[in-house]
Amino acid sequence: MLHTSDWHLGRSFHRVSLLEAQSAFLDHLLATVHEHDVDVVLVAGDIYDRAVPPLTAVELFDAALHRLAEAGVPTVMISGNHDSGRRLGVGAGLIERAGIHLRTDPAGVGTPVLLADAHGDVAFYGLPYLEPALVRDELGATKTGHEAVLTAAMERVRADLARRTPGTRSVVLAHAFVAGGTPSDSERDITVGGVAAVPAGVFAGADYVALGHLHGSQALTERIRYSGSPLAYSFSESDHRKTMWLVDLDGDGTVRAERIACPVPRPLARVRGRLDDLLADPALDRHEDSWVEVTLTDPVRPAEPMARLVERFPHTLSLLFAPELPGDEPLASYAQRLRDRDDQQIAQDFVAHVRGGNGPDDRERTALLRAFDDVRVDMARREVTG
Repeated sequence: MLHTSDWHLGRSFHRVSLLEAQSAFLDHLLATVHEHDVDVVLVAGDIYDRAVPPLTAVELFDAALHRLAEAGVPTVMISGNHDSGRRLGVGAGLIERAGIHLRTDPAGVGTPVLLADAHGDVAFYGLPYLEPALVRDELGATKTGHEAVLTAAMERVRADLARRTPGTRSVVLAHAFVAGGTPSDSERDITVGGVAAVPAGVFAGADYVALGHLHGSQALTERIRYSGSPLAYSFSESDHRKTMWLVDLDGDGTVRAERIACPVPRPLARVRGRLDDLLADPALDRHEDSWVEVTLTDPVRPAEPMARLVERFPHTLSLLFAPELPGDEPLASYAQRLRDRDDQQIAQDFVAHVRGGNGPDDRERTALLRAFDDVRVDMARREVTG
């Protein structure tokens, strides 16, 4: 199995088009399929970067589907939180005849794609991104939240698997934030009620779980893995090694996996310091061909900093300022004060600020949670309905 996810076709990197790099990745994916004699390709969501993708992204995806079909390699795909499941799923029944299995309808989570090898059947269950408020009733979840709807979906998976021939192995594709995973700045927040992560135990019973959503390749357990995105989509991913997972599933359900490196269009670099120091430091020579994020620490903002930076680092894409302050300076930049704080925490801090230090009470915190959830659900509905 070749496990990948989070293609985000149509996305740019700080206004730089990534279409050529995304095309090169898909070339690499097809080459890997042939080189390693892959039996099935798994794509765990966020195929597009937005619900209504640009035409160039649609054309790239269409070409990828044709190439996978021509290669005769079954492919199982699910929709992610960036995709419009309804749009992505148009024509899924016809496309399935070519061996491309699009799973975008929450109602179908318990209906697998059945493939076979020398050891017997393998059931592939596609769990598209499940927005709790939109699918709770359909799945019969007892509560609203990611854990509740994924638990309900996995109950359908286990119920179907129990009816299969004994020894049938199972693979689950899901798009979610699972506890233990390490996020980056480029994933869209999917917090519900202040809780984003679901426990890995939700997926108990599956031989392999191919996850999408987090952009860093990582193994939560031997059987539960994120492939990560094939390209970096924020400077927070500068230390990522972009890969796909090549997974062997033995007849007894034993999993062995290795990482297949993805092509890098241009390395990323984050540099920090005073402008004159950065322009003169020979240790930074290695970053002159990189996409660069620069944080200037000059106490006084220098004149024309970007123009001077691009003379040495032609591919500087992001310029930030964090002026050095005296050691007893109580103030910090607004960005520093907000770092690692979610929307709910920022709102609560604002309430405390305007009240002279008195933060929200339990009733007000609940109202804030509901407000953020309502906004996110409304955005999800708009993407579904167009």
